Amino acid sequence: MPVYLWEGTTRKGESRKGELEAPDESTVRNQLRRQRINPGSIKKKPKDLFENIPFLQQKVKESDVVIFARLFATMINAGLPIIQCLDLLGEEEKNPTFAKIIKSVKEDIEGGSSLSDTLKKYPDVFDDLFVNLVAAGEAGGILDVILNRLSAYMEKAMELKRKVKGAMTYPLTVLVVAFAVVILLLYKVVPVFEDMFSSMGSALPGPTQILVDMSAFVQNNILYILGAITLFVFAIKKYYKTESGRLQIDRIMLKLPVFGILLKKVAVAKFSRTLSTMMNSGVPILDGLEIVSKTAGNKVVENVLMDTRKSISEGNTIAEPLSEAGIFPSMVVSMIAVGENTGALDAMLEKIADFYDSEVDVAVGAMTALLEPMMMVFLGGVVGGMIIALYLPIFSMAGAVG
Repeated sequence: MPVYLWEGTTRKGESRKGELEAPDESTVRNQLRRQRINPGSIKKKPKDLFENIPFLQQKVKESDVVIFARLFATMINAGLPIIQCLDLLGEEEKNPTFAKIIKSVKEDIEGGSSLSDTLKKYPDVFDDLFVNLVAAGEAGGILDVILNRLSAYMEKAMELKRKVKGAMTYPLTVLVVAFAVVILLLYKVVPVFEDMFSSMGSALPGPTQILVDMSAFVQNNILYILGAITLFVFAIKKYYKTESGRLQIDRIMLKLPVFGILLKKVAVAKFSRTLSTMMNSGVPILDGLEIVSKTAGNKVVENVLMDTRKSISEGNTIAEPLSEAGIFPSMVVSMIAVGENTGALDAMLEKIADFYDSEVDVAVGAMTALLEPMMMVFLGGVVGGMIIALYLPIFSMAGAVG
């Protein structure tokens, strides 16, 4: 069915524009008049040449889904039917990929499907957590409340992710810069000094000779070195996609001296926040744990949560298997045990999540404060050491002349 771009005015004289999917232009005019809009210009939307090429399509960001959920909740709370809500959201959405998905969801619902079943068709946009909470909202008749909870949860999850990315970016950037500077010195700067040293006719000091040999190796094998680095990165990514590879790498990440502590705190915060949101929304704890494990982001934590789920299904408490895993701090396990005994586990999990959100802030600040001088010393030591090695023959020659 073709899409039409339209422009018109309301009864108050305000300009409006948008797009509608309809079989012909007259249908568009009739739909606009039903919406109390006087139609003006109406024309077919030109086809996108790249619409059938997935990797050229604009990606749907997490922030787009957050805004969608919040606006959707507001419209439902205002009493608008779901079809009309989706119609308006699709027209107002600036991301063409997401607008197309919203319109497809609307068409499926018009065909008799439920909202949660329709959202399942787009797992890259709406994950298991989103779909299951929407299903709980539909069943309980509190879809607007659930969507508000979802948007609040996703905003906090995005903030948590942003903090972790920010903490990881600094040291990685410094390492990449250090590597680039070393390659540049070996490939461009050292050969200039090497020509000067060869004219001296004397033996080079040990550090200088090592540097010259490294420079010759880089010049002769630069393409092989870059190819090996690319291959190594590709191999690590490929290995991480395997079950055993992901488990092994995630286990190593949790044991790292500085990052491991941060990642454990992030895991606790994410687990607590997600499970609390699901329990508050009426999702059974066994279903909640299964979804939480899939969204954990770490295979070791995922296995722990699945073991916990199995233990609960056998009649045990949550606290028992979590304490045996050794990933969750004893304080967290104790608070969960208290929450279970008092029947207020969801509220206790929310308090744990709030506490560990602030703990992540502290951990990121401490890690940054620790890494900054270490990275500067590392970068200065590598580059400074190379500069000193280059000038050693000049110092030796100056000493001999003196």
